[in-house]
Amino acid sequence: MTLDINMKMLHVKDEIVLSAADHSLMGRTVSENGMHITVNENFYGESTVTLKFLDEAMAICTIGNFVGEKTVGRAVKNGLVDPENIIMISGVPHAQFARML
Repeated sequence: MTLDINMKMLHVKDEIVLSAADHSLMGRTVSENGMHITVNENFYGESTVTLKFLDEAMAICTIGNFVGEKTVGRAVKNGLVDPENIIMISGVPHAQFARML
């Protein structure tokens, strides 16, 4: 059981917003072709969690923002993100999703 993912969950009105990133990306900024992402604890959370815990959070969230191979891979595995909709920024995968209820 390794703690590979930083994660933050917020309740905003009727939404459950999940931001998650591979722990190895924390503190990094990736940029390419005018796109950039700064992966920091303020947005992606201070808590490190297991992949199992991330799976459980993905099952209940309605909006997601994911960065990194492990995190985006789990979003694909859990059916939240289609691999065709993953954006690569300097070789780092990024994906977002919204569940329409």
